[in-house]
Amino acid sequence: MTTVQPVVPVQVPVTTLAQPAVRASALAAFQLVEDARYRAPDRRRRDERRRMLAQRVVADRKAEREQRSGPAAPAAS
Repeated sequence: MTTVQPVVPVQVPVTTLAQPAVRASALAAFQLVEDARYRAPDRRRRDERRRMLAQRVVADRKAEREQRSGPAAPAAS
């Protein structure tokens, strides 16, 4: 083939055009399964652990702040 000859267009059957939609659908289903695994009850436990650690840090900082400021004054009623 030389540069003078035109390129012959390729005839694509209709069934080949339908395959990408099937692939996209399969990919979407796979992503849904992966998302469900990611949001499994194990993730809640990890989130609860993070929350507990954050609460502990806040309590430690508050105790350190109170310790630096000296003994706490009794609350007036």
